[in-house]
Amino acid sequence: MFTVALAEDNVINRNTFLQKINQLTGYQVLFTASGGRACLEELKGLPDSKLPQVIFMDLEMPGMTGIETIAIAKSIYPQIHFIVLTVFDDDDKIFDAIRAGASGYLLKHEPAGILHEAVVSVVEHGGAPMSPAIARKTLQLLIHSEKGEGAATGDRLPSIISEREKEILQYTVNGWDAKRIAVALDISTFTVRKHIANIYQKLQVQSKAQIMQMAHKNKWFQNDDPRHN
Repeated sequence: MFTVALAEDNVINRNTFLQKINQLTGYQVLFTASGGRACLEELKGLPDSKLPQVIFMDLEMPGMTGIETIAIAKSIYPQIHFIVLTVFDDDDKIFDAIRAGASGYLLKHEPAGILHEAVVSVVEHGGAPMSPAIARKTLQLLIHSEKGEGAATGDRLPSIISEREKEILQYTVNGWDAKRIAVALDISTFTVRKHIANIYQKLQVQSKAQIMQMAHKNKWFQNDDPRHN
């Protein structure tokens, strides 16, 4: 039995996905989510035995993109495989999705059989299934990368994090406590702690150690000015 889930904001696309999965045997859809945040909420608190093996992920969703959702979820649930389902095949999205932790990248028009092959590939063989058009694009990206064109420089922080929260998060990742951050930013310690609580909630983490691990893994601040190191 394969367990899967879907994050997709378009109700027609959600229904189409479910129709395709229903054509297959040996599948259980654990949930469908209307966006990235809703997907993270569905996962929150689930024991490992109840987590989906594969989550199919749309890219363009309001509030939190699929790429941002994958980056956060993969840091918390590394055992889950994420397969992008999208109508987009542009270079930036392919590269960013792979860097965020996507195991595969399929176009939305693919039939049920291709979805099944993708699930088997990632779950049983650790593969990286891609639609042919995407595979060609990815090969071009790798060739350009080998030539030094467009090398990766660290992932963008999720857009749900405000500029003030980003500033506080950067201080936190560099080991500053709330009191010291409050002095540096000329705000109250209470305000700093409130921002930190909001960051934890948005990124679905429970501790400073988790947020530091996530930041370092995704290289959120590796190119920023180290003014407070």
